Parts: sequence; structure tokens; C-alpha cells
Amino acid sequence: MPVIRFVREGRDVECYPGENLRDVALREGISLYGLKGQLGNCGGCGQCITCFVDVPDGVSPGALSTRTAVEENKLRRRPNTWRLACQALVQDSLVVLTRPQMGLADAEARIAAAQAGGLPSGPTAWPAQELNEDAPEPDQELDDRAATPGDEA
Repeated sequence: MPVIRFVREGRDVECYPGENLRDVALREGISLYGLKGQLGNCGGCGQCITCFVDVPDGVSPGALSTRTAVEENKLRRRPNTWRLACQALVQDSLVVLTRPQMGLADAEARIAAAQAGGLPSGPTAWPAQELNEDAPEPDQELDDRAATPGDEA
């Protein structure tokens, strides 16, 4: 599974490939928001730009989905490494700095250490579900119930 290394928080979090970066962070209790975002955010629609994160250079280019049109519009005056967490889908392991607008002492050293530590790549697809061959197909089970008269409850 891809691993997201949150530099500010000093945590590594696993997620499934294709999961939304904002959803993963919030699920894991990682704060993406400064004061403005805490007081009011759009809930992940890409309209308030309060959930932006910095994905430092050196991360594999395909670690996140490509920038959406919303991101291109909202982040046009921001550094190229900034992304809206609500618009980014995690494809591979990466390093993320949350709330980059707030200073972080020795940020460059901490980011370099996070990148040097190596990230596990893990599987890049959702796990396959095992099928029980003895179990009826879901559609077949519904057809069998519909064909049995008098069993209506």
C-alpha cells in the first residue's frame, strides 16, 4: 500500500491506491488546516483552498494524480509543489508537508531526512476479493427468491 509520510507530524500512514489525500489525512487525525481553514472550509470541494499541502521536489512524479483544472486555477500564484489535498489522489508513496504557509523550523532538513529515509512502494492496486465458489452469485440469489411464490413477508 502506498505510504504518505507527513513531515510536520512525523507520521507514516498507509492508504489504498487512488484514495483522496484529504480523506486519508482527516481519517488519521492529521490537521490540514490553519486557523482560516478550521473556521470554515468547503468540505473537500476545492473551492476554499485551505487544505493545500506541499509535495516537495524529488517525489516520484506519479505519486499523486495530475493537477485538476480546479487546482490549476486556485493555485496559479502558489509554488508548483503545492497541491490541494481534496483534489489529489494518492497513487504511490510520497512525502507531504501539511500547512506549508505556516513556518516550520528546519523544514528543509526535515524534508530531506524524510525523503532519505526511503518509502515503501507497496502494492499499487486494491486487494482482490476472494470469491467463495460455493456461495450463489448475488444476482442468482435474488432471482431464486423472486421465483419462489408464497414466501412474501
